[in-house]
Amino acid sequence: MTKRRSRKKQLSETPVKATIESLAHDGRGVAHVDGKVIFIDEALPGEEIEFIYTESRKDYAEGKVSTLLTQAADRVNPKCAHFGVCGGCSFQHVESSAQINIKQELLIDQFKRIGKVELTQLWPPLDGPHWGYRRKARMGVKYVAKKNRVLVGFRERRHPYLAEIDSCIVMHPIVGTKLIALGKMISELTIRDKIPQIEVAIGDNQCVLSFRVLEPATVADQERMRIFGHEHNISICLQSKGPDTILPLDGEPEVIPTYTLPDQNIEFKFKPAMFTQVNYEINKQMINRVLATLNLNKNDTVLDLFCGLGNFTLPMAKFAGRVVGVEGDQPLVNHAIENARHNGITNVEFYAADLSKDLSDQPWARQKYNKIMLDPSRAGASEVLQHLKKWQPEQIVYVSCNPSTLARDAGILVNELGYKLVKAGVMNMFPQTSHVESMALFIK
Repeated sequence: MTKRRSRKKQLSETPVKATIESLAHDGRGVAHVDGKVIFIDEALPGEEIEFIYTESRKDYAEGKVSTLLTQAADRVNPKCAHFGVCGGCSFQHVESSAQINIKQELLIDQFKRIGKVELTQLWPPLDGPHWGYRRKARMGVKYVAKKNRVLVGFRERRHPYLAEIDSCIVMHPIVGTKLIALGKMISELTIRDKIPQIEVAIGDNQCVLSFRVLEPATVADQERMRIFGHEHNISICLQSKGPDTILPLDGEPEVIPTYTLPDQNIEFKFKPAMFTQVNYEINKQMINRVLATLNLNKNDTVLDLFCGLGNFTLPMAKFAGRVVGVEGDQPLVNHAIENARHNGITNVEFYAADLSKDLSDQPWARQKYNKIMLDPSRAGASEVLQHLKKWQPEQIVYVSCNPSTLARDAGILVNELGYKLVKAGVMNMFPQTSHVESMALFIK
């Protein structure tokens, strides 16, 4: 800690001129000064700026804009009053369609540079609402004794401290407009300094907030929470330890959030802490694109890897002969089985397995599949790709939340396993952020 402070004190506060050459994968502007690469927040390619150093290391430095000398054509005024302080969104200064173009160019570059694969055909980007879209989040909570106030929201940009914000306009309004009210309610609890976070889960017609509590809430605390929940049409739960300890307030019914896929007539139930896509409109479009791309029929046997609670598995089962979903998290698998039962879908099987490990002893892994769906975490799917030699799928659709690992895995599929990258494209799952969600199609 001492070293970090001393290094920062030595940084000059004199503004330095630079021209922004490109964007880094996290959306920061890239410039070179005295032979060193500088990553600069809120700077766009082509802009001439003056910046102040915020960090300096051996191989690179970081900075923030102090003066814009010239502005890029795609620059806009951020809509959120907390932009630049809150670390939740880093792209609000970029016009919406330009955000998508930047992400698309990043995807193309990652395929070429990391995977050594040329992307020759692009899907049109999937786009949806740019504000008020986010339905899943984990918000921080902090009681500030000096101000006798409870902060609710997200961390400051590049700092561990909670940002002092009064609203979040990318969050669904049922929560995004209630941060001040939430903080005020929590400040009246006896355990106001024993609540580090709130898990947000918003379904089509339900909102569940799970309060992580380090000490039990008193009867009076629960009554205050209950009144708040009823007033704002929110179900409040308490979480004493892990996700399996999330329970409604005493005497309140358990609310199970749901989301629907109207085109496939499927309804998903999920627990508040379970992974679901944050942007329902993009999720619907994404599933429709997967179905159209795979062009499934009753002769198809499909393997859905990293299947979660069946987000792709169940829609594919509406058209394929048989679908097998595999996921590493047993509670998610249990819920996927329940979702299949809930929707009357019988031609699916679900298994729990660590897809980064040897799968040779798994009965489902010894079968053949002519089509495969991949939707891994940010770490990608490199370990499981070697099993494709046994499965020999004709088509692979890969949905990714990290273009770098998608590009790496594309290199394995194309350069080692004999597949062709036919098409890829971005999906605007996280507008106003640098996060890139994408999809790619590979054929044998």
